[in-house]
Amino acid sequence: MRAEPQSFDRVLSSMCTPPHPTAREAAEQFLATNPGDPATYPAVAEMEAEVVDALGEIASLSDPHGFVASGGTEANIQAVRAARDRSDARDPNVVAPETVHFSVRKAAEVLGVELRTTPVDDGFRADPAAIDAATDSETALIVGVAGSTEYGRVDPIPALGEVATDAGAMLHVDAAWGGFALPFTDHDWDFDVDAVDTLTIDPHKLGRAAIPAGGLLAREQATVDALAVETPYLESTTQATLTGTRSGAGVASAAAALDELWPEGYRESFERQQALAAWLATELSDLGLDVVEPSLPLVAADIGASAFDALREEGWRVSRTRAGELRVVCMPHVTESMLESFLADVRAVRRSAVPAADD
Repeated sequence: MRAEPQSFDRVLSSMCTPPHPTAREAAEQFLATNPGDPATYPAVAEMEAEVVDALGEIASLSDPHGFVASGGTEANIQAVRAARDRSDARDPNVVAPETVHFSVRKAAEVLGVELRTTPVDDGFRADPAAIDAATDSETALIVGVAGSTEYGRVDPIPALGEVATDAGAMLHVDAAWGGFALPFTDHDWDFDVDAVDTLTIDPHKLGRAAIPAGGLLAREQATVDALAVETPYLESTTQATLTGTRSGAGVASAAAALDELWPEGYRESFERQQALAAWLATELSDLGLDVVEPSLPLVAADIGASAFDALREEGWRVSRTRAGELRVVCMPHVTESMLESFLADVRAVRRSAVPAADD
């Protein structure tokens, strides 16, 4: 029996969204090519270089280095790996806020480095003083988040940069989700901050490319060179990605989406999504719920465990923060009519819910 992919009409918690039609078409055309073997597949390799340049433009880096990764997890792992290998520390550590994506925890375990997480402030952003207190002479990397997955918050990247500079550490920004929204805000988040060394940005999220299409950008070629290994049976001599064989689908779809949407298409999408998030936050607040006001198109609200479970029973694909709040991400596929239907169900389950101890 052949399964069919589910509809996105009730998906409200995912940071993935259907690819743009041009990106889907490009992915299919380049599905069997391998940018990991650029001498054999030069067209897709050239396309990857163009994507890196385009991502650099988005992230304010005129001479970017990097590659199209399988996603934010690979990019974050490689950022930690590069910092570890470029550090002089005997026992390197990484310092990050507790809101850092779990892929950084994976990176620390895989690479054998200590991960030190610090408390965040009342706005769910990294506290530079706490980050500073956790650093020492063995700190190889400080990580800031630009669009956190639980609350959509942007850490104070310039202040983290000062801490990194004082500690002699590299600074990585995880903008996997936020990178295609933040150019249209007044946040300081990218390579305009001089201390930023590496940055994760995923075209397969708000960039509307097909999965898998992540991105790792580096200010210096030496950072990418630190990741390179020899490839003796290929005509190309080295490879810096964590994966070897990579489908050209991700590269081609990212190139197509960027050509089609940067910058005005992304701007229009962000403005619509942000307006929806603000409207949803107001509606939930009017119901008497505690709501974390959105700074990017992500809304968190405390609706209680029983109401959350009832919404899942109604087929809504929602998720929770670690503190238990409902989490709604207003991705490009999310519409006002979807949210109106969702709010109707929120009202219904709240009316019918029996107070429970966990609420």
